[in-house]
Amino acid sequence: MIKLFEVAGFKNFMDKITLDFSDVRDYRFNADCITDGLISKIIVYGKNSTGKSNFGLAIFDIVSHLTNKNVTSGVYDYYLNSESQKSFAEFHYVFKFKNQIIDYNYKKNDKQLLIYERLLLNDKVLFEYDFKTKKGSTEGIDEIAPSLNWAFKDTDSILKYVINNTILDDEHPLRKLMYFVSNMLWFRSLNENRYIGYKNKSSDYFDFIFEGGNLLEFEDFLHASGIDEELKAIMDSDGVKRLYFNGKTPLPFFKVASSGTRALYNFFYWIKTATDVSMMFIDEFDAFYHYELSESIVAMLEKMPRTQIILTSHNTNLLSNRIMRPDCYFILTKNKLTSFANSTNRELREGHNLEKLYMSGEFNE
Repeated sequence: MIKLFEVAGFKNFMDKITLDFSDVRDYRFNADCITDGLISKIIVYGKNSTGKSNFGLAIFDIVSHLTNKNVTSGVYDYYLNSESQKSFAEFHYVFKFKNQIIDYNYKKNDKQLLIYERLLLNDKVLFEYDFKTKKGSTEGIDEIAPSLNWAFKDTDSILKYVINNTILDDEHPLRKLMYFVSNMLWFRSLNENRYIGYKNKSSDYFDFIFEGGNLLEFEDFLHASGIDEELKAIMDSDGVKRLYFNGKTPLPFFKVASSGTRALYNFFYWIKTATDVSMMFIDEFDAFYHYELSESIVAMLEKMPRTQIILTSHNTNLLSNRIMRPDCYFILTKNKLTSFANSTNRELREGHNLEKLYMSGEFNE
């Protein structure tokens, strides 16, 4: 799991923004939000244009150079911060796998190419490399893989090259790191299937609903969400099976469904197909949802114990110790990302009304 993440110089983050997943308080409620001593369920709030969406893109930047998984075109346009004097963006990840700690740091230029890369395993430097000067140290890697042929291209990630060209046990922390990154998933809860990671492509997006019992399960999911509609599969004249609302006159689902209903389909698709996702970031996850539905979605996600989940929202109805806890709610400003627990001198207890405190400005800095 990710223990700490930092970014600077990327999009609207000129200065360093930090998210410390290990900053766990001793609350005795909603323990499902914590896994192995790390925060695993987070909701991020913030005013418009503070960078909630961009923060998700920053966390998922690692997917682009370590894997071949999908990155939706256009999401990384205007890569560097326009006000920064530096010609690069810097990313820092600390991963924890049981008692093993991997510290991974890299820099990319405006063309999103690596210009610097460093990796430590349990405080020992495995490699450090400057892609501009083509100089660095690989002594730590040489100990792990003494016969490795260093024939990587100047544009390659050394970490990716080492993992792909070295025989490592599945329990080796580097192999676990690659598995974690390969199973990260970012998507938007909007009228589109824009996503980063997990899959190379999602060509089954419209067809998976007809597999097994997915159609009936989705119908039940809609009913539980307050949408009292029946569904059916119809083979159209062009020979393609499509999803329809089942009424006196069947209506094509994707043409007449509301924004909220289509958002639920998008959510259902990923929950059903991304079964072993390591980290999930859902941008504007409840943009089209009624507040009660938003609560039920959060409750569903909290039942994924091995998945770190980050949601962005403006829905203050979710600010409740009944749903999560003060160390799992965060406020993003232009300068920092801070948990509710760290945004006030007040000792927050289970009985506090977090929504009321938030609306009254208790967590403003």
